[in-house]
Amino acid sequence: MIYGFHAVLGKLRRDPEAVFELYLSSSRSDARAKDVVRLAESQKVRMIQAEADRLDGMVGTRRHQGVVARVDARSRDIKLADVLDVLEENALILVLDGVQDPHNLGACLRVADAAGAHAVVAPKDRAVGLNATAVKVASGAADSVPYITVTNLARALREMQEAGVWVVGAAGEAEKSLYEIDQKGPVAWVLGAEGEGLRRLTRETCDELAKIPMLGTVESLNVSVASGICLFEARRQRGG
Repeated sequence: MIYGFHAVLGKLRRDPEAVFELYLSSSRSDARAKDVVRLAESQKVRMIQAEADRLDGMVGTRRHQGVVARVDARSRDIKLADVLDVLEENALILVLDGVQDPHNLGACLRVADAAGAHAVVAPKDRAVGLNATAVKVASGAADSVPYITVTNLARALREMQEAGVWVVGAAGEAEKSLYEIDQKGPVAWVLGAEGEGLRRLTRETCDELAKIPMLGTVESLNVSVASGICLFEARRQRGG
């Protein structure tokens, strides 16, 4: 299940074949609800009126905004090679090493979308996965940015390296600042889990490590904030 207007509208626009059913609260008749109905009808998606309490039970939260879609989870299955093989510009990839909080994952997807990242890569184990909360927080970015899960993260990093992607790990103890690194070529930024940072093997697999200069008293940033700083510095170096 995915829910919220951004997530559901994004799915209907980009991958309507994967939407099995659309549930809309019977109390919603505003312009946003009408947009969903119009788009669903044009894509011939089955519409079901439902009370708010039923929607609460379907997704486990009241923050669904009155719209829920049942989608084919297999439509999210995409391989790293599928992305690397079709790029027409230098790669910009965000790699998340074990992010556990779905709100952080959703925020990272939004940042990746805003920065024009080509994919977000994460391990299948020891990570939250793209659940309904993450999709809601992503506000549609879960459908615009490929989310690739891999069995072995170090192997995936090596696959990127073999494809010519420079793999940079974000680490507070690194000697170089991210502003000292040339990011005009293909780059993958690797950021660690909340409070733990990069795992040892992930760190050792990176081509180099870089830090975000911290001028205040806090020792670290939220992973989505750090992702935004790293990705947008790459965009700045590339001319926007």
